[in-house]
Amino acid sequence: MSTSPLLLALLGDARLPSGGHTQSAGLEPALRAGTTSAQVPTYLRARLHTVTRVEAGTAVVARAVAVRGGDLADVEAAWAARTPSQALRANGRRLGRGYLRVLQTLWPGPADARARTWSRPVVLGLLAHRAGMDPVDLARLVGYDDVQTVTAALLKLEPQDPLLITTWVNELLPDIDALAADVAHLHHPEQIPAHSAPLIERWAETHDTTTERLFSA
Repeated sequence: MSTSPLLLALLGDARLPSGGHTQSAGLEPALRAGTTSAQVPTYLRARLHTVTRVEAGTAVVARAVAVRGGDLADVEAAWAARTPSQALRANGRRLGRGYLRVLQTLWPGPADARARTWSRPVVLGLLAHRAGMDPVDLARLVGYDDVQTVTAALLKLEPQDPLLITTWVNELLPDIDALAADVAHLHHPEQIPAHSAPLIERWAETHDTTTERLFSA
């Protein structure tokens, strides 16, 4: 199975009604907590090794479960168990509803009544199954989307030279490929990585109660 590079470009497009334009992937609260612009590449690598790895692994497992006709609710439960922050879980499910619209419009099929309660990575796994996307490309999409979300948010929160930001993204492409290779073989919920990022989780909880903010998360 091989995914068209154009399909990956389409699914990574910020214009999709998936909610990406409302997200900073935790960058806004991180900046409020004292993270500097110069530390953003380090922040991105920390995410790739923790919360993004959990999301990518969840998406890959959800795809595998969908392929064999299993119950995606089991994958959702495994993701929730690995996402301690209530704010991050709620946000992940809001994003899931956005991707569900994409799925139902571009690759319509039988709808599970529980799908609106599923998180972004679980819905992405189902989307990948219907779209014929292989596990490596699915994990790449999750990693790339996370990096692009953070860097796009930085341009709004603390404007930088866009070419500097693009350089950061380019330098992280090998890390994204390595992440994809690490999780592409996963098939069962118990195999989903369980890496935590306590500061990101704490910042998410604080941000959830902040009234003056540009991004919802």
